[in-house]
Amino acid sequence: MIRRRALAVVAGAGTAAVAYGALLERRWYALRTATVPVLRPAATGPLRVLHLSDLHQLPGQRHRLDFVRACGATGPDLVVVTGDLLEADASIAEVVDALAGVVAGRAGVAVLGAHDYWGATPKNPLDYLVAPERRRYGRRLDTARLVTGLRHAGYTVLHNDRATVATPAGPVDVAGLGDPHIGYAQPEALDWQPPSADVAVRLALVHAPYRSAVERFDRAGFDLAFAGHTHGGQLRVPGIGALANNSDLPLRRSRGLSRDGGRLWLHVSAGLGHSRFAPVRFACRPEATLLDLVPGPAS
Repeated sequence: MIRRRALAVVAGAGTAAVAYGALLERRWYALRTATVPVLRPAATGPLRVLHLSDLHQLPGQRHRLDFVRACGATGPDLVVVTGDLLEADASIAEVVDALAGVVAGRAGVAVLGAHDYWGATPKNPLDYLVAPERRRYGRRLDTARLVTGLRHAGYTVLHNDRATVATPAGPVDVAGLGDPHIGYAQPEALDWQPPSADVAVRLALVHAPYRSAVERFDRAGFDLAFAGHTHGGQLRVPGIGALANNSDLPLRRSRGLSRDGGRLWLHVSAGLGHSRFAPVRFACRPEATLLDLVPGPAS
């Protein structure tokens, strides 16, 4: 009898946790803040960066886009978007419209993720733990329409490319790699030489924070890298953290700001959405982040 009651309690707790994650937490959006001492001596003032990632937008999910639009009212100087914006072609127009409102009157940079090329497809959730290398692709999406929309809205969309972006703190050197999770990163296509003129800061973007990309940015002298993809683990165990992050990044770095031995700071967003086939979050609220960049030690 005691054993049956214990099993019933465990089962009830599990059911309650799933219900909470599926019905409540996945819509409980958070705006995080962080301060990063990375600005170079040439910077003329602080730089506020809004990091958005992993919307995984489906038609009808107005609540997420309302939060994205509200983030634009926080006064960022630069908007950084690190991919996986879509789950379906039908969401392209509303995603572009929301992101256009956020970037209006300011600078924006973006890279794409796998879900900006292919829609979601059913997958065994255990694959993330026992077979993370297994890939399954859904329907091909209209990526060109998404990129055109983002560029018309004011974003510099980077794919194995580099650009200089004007900001209130001065020019910013930005590099963006294709998504390494699907083999789209081509580091040999980038010019890795130091910038020819002084810049306020050097930023790097990649959707999935694989160590090969992060370490390459570090070796090339970038100051701060942005990524998404991990969803922060999406299902975290309180007191333990993420059990998987769908990359080779150490689990302790699955979300937030970190630094690991080199010069480079890394910010991994836990993202705002989820796959349509895994509509749940637990101990890992959907998030956007405001990062205030301030002078680094060299300044």
